[in-house]
Amino acid sequence: MDLVIRATVVFFFIFLVTRIVGRRELSNLEPFDLIMLVVIGDLVQQGITQSDNSVTGAITVIATIALLSVFVAWTAFRFKWVRALTDGDPIILVRDGEVIEQNLRRERLTVEEVEAEARMQQIESIDGIRWAILETDGQISCIPKKS
Repeated sequence: MDLVIRATVVFFFIFLVTRIVGRRELSNLEPFDLIMLVVIGDLVQQGITQSDNSVTGAITVIATIALLSVFVAWTAFRFKWVRALTDGDPIILVRDGEVIEQNLRRERLTVEEVEAEARMQQIESIDGIRWAILETDGQISCIPKKS
């Protein structure tokens, strides 16, 4: 019965935290955000079932991580230099139909992945791309050549 109560309390606390943090933050799962969700899951599990039976400890850790996440997002919004550290810069993958192999290798992307994204954006081939840019959120933006 104790496990049920602790799990219920932690469940509702996580629900509350997700509402406070906001949908925008939780809907844009960057790799760091995904890792943080896994870490929170592990911390919750430890707080519920491991030798640390402290719900207060689990809530404190979750609240701390959530507040730090909001603080980092706020500072990145407020200060460009922090945004550059947290988000990185867009990377050019294709320029005037020419693939920049060095950038593809650095980001562990294949030409086929760029071609697939171009097709999804109604561009027939790499030759038809003026710019293909890997955005900071992981999406590839393709700008077609003018006809």
